[in-house]
Amino acid sequence: MAFDGLFIHSILTKLSPILETGRLSKIYQPFAHDLILVFRKNRKNYQLLLSINPQYPRFYLTNQSINNPDKAPTFVMVLRKYLEGSILQKIEQVGQDRIVNFFFSNRNELGDEVELVLSLELMGRHSNVILYNKQDGKIIDLLKRVNPDDNRARLLLPKAKYELPPLNPGLNGFSLSENDFNKLAKQIEPMAFAQKVSGLDRDDRLELTGYLEDDYSYDSFKTFMGHFDNPKGYVFRNAKRKEKFFVYLPYHLGLELYNKNDDVFAALDEFYHEMENRDWVRQRARVILNLVNNEQKKLSKKVIKLRRQLDLAENSEDYRIKGEILNAYLHEVKTGMTKVSLPNYYQENAPIEIKLDPALSPARNAQKYFTKYQKLRNSIKHVQEQIKIANDNLVYFDSIETAINNAEPQDIDAIRDELIAQGYLHSQVKVRKKKITEKTLNQFKLSSGKLVLVGKNNYQNDWLTFKKADKFYYWFHVKNIPGSHCILCDQNPTDEDIAETAEIAAYFSKARLSGHVQVDYVQVKRVKKPNGAKPGFVIYTGQNSIETTPVEEDVLRKRIN
Repeated sequence: MAFDGLFIHSILTKLSPILETGRLSKIYQPFAHDLILVFRKNRKNYQLLLSINPQYPRFYLTNQSINNPDKAPTFVMVLRKYLEGSILQKIEQVGQDRIVNFFFSNRNELGDEVELVLSLELMGRHSNVILYNKQDGKIIDLLKRVNPDDNRARLLLPKAKYELPPLNPGLNGFSLSENDFNKLAKQIEPMAFAQKVSGLDRDDRLELTGYLEDDYSYDSFKTFMGHFDNPKGYVFRNAKRKEKFFVYLPYHLGLELYNKNDDVFAALDEFYHEMENRDWVRQRARVILNLVNNEQKKLSKKVIKLRRQLDLAENSEDYRIKGEILNAYLHEVKTGMTKVSLPNYYQENAPIEIKLDPALSPARNAQKYFTKYQKLRNSIKHVQEQIKIANDNLVYFDSIETAINNAEPQDIDAIRDELIAQGYLHSQVKVRKKKITEKTLNQFKLSSGKLVLVGKNNYQNDWLTFKKADKFYYWFHVKNIPGSHCILCDQNPTDEDIAETAEIAAYFSKARLSGHVQVDYVQVKRVKKPNGAKPGFVIYTGQNSIETTPVEEDVLRKRIN
């Protein structure tokens, strides 16, 4: 279910009583599409997330801890100037459309009271947050300024007069009278009636159609609309395992109930957590991801080129044979020849064609082939070393990519610091390595109550394995695939403990979405770090292996931080 008109109506039934008359105390913009407004009311803080993310624009109260950027963007500075310390008088939805207006009262520099409106428009890629003056309707600033050539319907720039976007007319299901309903019901079929009701997305229309096909009456219609006055959080899955959020229980869509929560905001927070994390991590890690992708491409090309050189070197006998044959038949070779055909005594005197440099004597041509042969043979060891270095670097950057994919937004700084310390990124400021503690790790509690610690990046992996973990605890890692180091804090684990920890290790690896993942496990004392190895790289012996398929909900259910 998208943030359609009725969904927004249901959210506001819960949000308005909580925030209205509250004071806006803090404003910050953690990422390009997202604003956090912190309201203070009844000695309690409430974090309101406003997001104009093109894929999933939304708003709700969140309990997620999101870092405040060091430097505030321009729009946030404007909001702080005009709105910080102001009182939220009311929140109103425009009809049943995807526009929500937050009405604030504040005082300007002269002490005069001013009324300002923060308008949230949730319209896919056209979503925006607009601050304008209620008295004259002029826009003060916008989160996303729009070039006039890109939007001819209205002008979206500071100082322009605010105008509503083109809206789709339709029936307001909350104010439709029984008499009007009955008149329409006589004229059109249930599906056509559902099409006329405004504020519904595709799933809602199908569900309403199902209600009306079961009982085409005003009571049935009001029962459906009543769901949006007392919202709860329900997450369903369709046949393709795609998750959908509803504020009511749909009966006609053939969906499987996956999760539910009476607190609609907590349910939304949990539902969008993984998606918003991926989005926020990608935004914050854009520079790192570009570096990783570029290095992976360069290293992959380098390995291909080196393997060709190695193949050529390992198959260089042809040069030695040609040199020997030339030496054996020097009397038949004349200076100035570009090629010659001679008997190959290695293949029953079958003729072999040998290319020659006309500027060299026959003996010098033979020596040239011997030199080429010797140079290629001597290069084998060097090329093999270069291939190993390139492959090790590929594994390292794969581990960085995996760390980003498993990261929370606040973990990106540690990954960036690691790349700066390794010389892959440059920083004007000297990096001060942040202290790693158990609290900075991912922590899980198994069914038996035993603790599992999981590193979030290579520095944490090294610290966890070689400084934190007891040498008799058990270390887990996916076999031959980048992933986190996992420590089962127990000296005598059961088979069930091992199976559950292996699933956690598989989930926090590049094989997260794979089935039948091989996970190695061994006591910590058998894990070693080679001299000069990159962060996170280890070797180990005496390991056992177990096969597992990571299930996201099973893993995250065990998480305790």
